[in-house]
Amino acid sequence: MPLEPPPLAQAIEGYLASRPRAARWLEWLAGRRYRLATFPDRPRPLVVVAHRYYDPAKAEQVAHAIEYDWAETPPRCREAYEDILTRAPGLIVVQLRRKNVCGCLGHRHVIVKEAPFCEPHDAFGDAAVGEMDIAFDRVESWLALPLTDTALDTQFIAGSRLREFHDQQLRFRLLSILLHETHHMVVPQATEDVVRERSLTFYREALADYVEIARATLSFTIDRSFSRLGKE
Repeated sequence: MPLEPPPLAQAIEGYLASRPRAARWLEWLAGRRYRLATFPDRPRPLVVVAHRYYDPAKAEQVAHAIEYDWAETPPRCREAYEDILTRAPGLIVVQLRRKNVCGCLGHRHVIVKEAPFCEPHDAFGDAAVGEMDIAFDRVESWLALPLTDTALDTQFIAGSRLREFHDQQLRFRLLSILLHETHHMVVPQATEDVVRERSLTFYREALADYVEIARATLSFTIDRSFSRLGKE
């Protein structure tokens, strides 16, 4: 994450803090909170994670995926979304939910509904605003690649880094869904099959790279389950 927040992030932070006290208090009492995150290699899009007061850890997982995990993915993964992120709205609001009634992992919203961002404001500058939702609990239990995910989970289960693996796996899923819905924002006419193929390829390759690095750097004496990866 950049040491100095980009200008748009500073402007949004100032805007959120400067709204009428009554509006801010009502929002606080309703339990609404905001966490800003930016990709480390670009000032835009700025992502605003809108969440409930009882879900700060979940919002941090989304922010960590954007601010840190994105940079750790192979260059080919990031390059696959260069055109999408370049054309994306400058400000993306992510409504973080636990579940969606329809059971979907997320949706692109045609109309921005999050109160502080649903109307134009000087703080946004020339940035367009887009909105999506992500159902965190649904993503957490989702097997993006059933055979691969199950096989890796089985091999990690006896190891000392199972929790670390699950956390990383979850953040890659969250990141792939964020990119998936951003793709829909940028190219609304693209078919679901095309959009899904790109996001699943991102997830598959990012996860494979992580596992390869873990296998290469882990001591055989510390965690034998990792040392067997790829050999069974």
